[in-house]
Amino acid sequence: MCLCSTMGFVDSRRLWCHWPGQFWKVTAMAARPILRMGEPLLFEVAKAVTEFGTSELRALIEDMFDSMEAAGGVGLAAPQIGIGLQMVIFGFEKSERYPDAEAVPLTVLINPLITPVGDEEELGWEGCLSVPGLRGEVPRHTRIRYQGFDPEGTPIDRTVEGFHARVVQHECDHLIGRLYPSRIRDFSRFGFTDILFPELVRED
Repeated sequence: MCLCSTMGFVDSRRLWCHWPGQFWKVTAMAARPILRMGEPLLFEVAKAVTEFGTSELRALIEDMFDSMEAAGGVGLAAPQIGIGLQMVIFGFEKSERYPDAEAVPLTVLINPLITPVGDEEELGWEGCLSVPGLRGEVPRHTRIRYQGFDPEGTPIDRTVEGFHARVVQHECDHLIGRLYPSRIRDFSRFGFTDILFPELVRED
């Protein structure tokens, strides 16, 4: 089974990957441990990626996808696996963690810039692989424009809304050393996933 997007696809068996104009082979999965809240790196500002299309960058991307898949996440930032670079991945067709969410295209976003489109915000529940077992209701911009680069250095420029916009904002917060609990305004809307959402099959 492949996860597909306009940017390319990643075979879930992690044997072959494709980004526009190039294939490369990956011989083994390499899920890395995900840092949890309290680790100093999660509160640091990540550095910009300066070289694109390298074997090292591709290997890191594969490790990130493997780590996200192993944890059942919908997004992951490089600092969450101990790499202080401005790179996030996100996307899914269906998610056990967010069963009501619309599909988001599988994306690698490097050196991102987020610009709110309008002033409207909306509240929504979020979890985080670095804050396991908890969920909180977080305000986010409803509609955003995000820009950056794909792994080969090709520009990305999209305007999105809803859960897609929420995922991007959440993941990019990791690049400025913020975790979602710091954005919660009402802490009566923050708690353990199994209490708030006992119907979820897979715990955060």
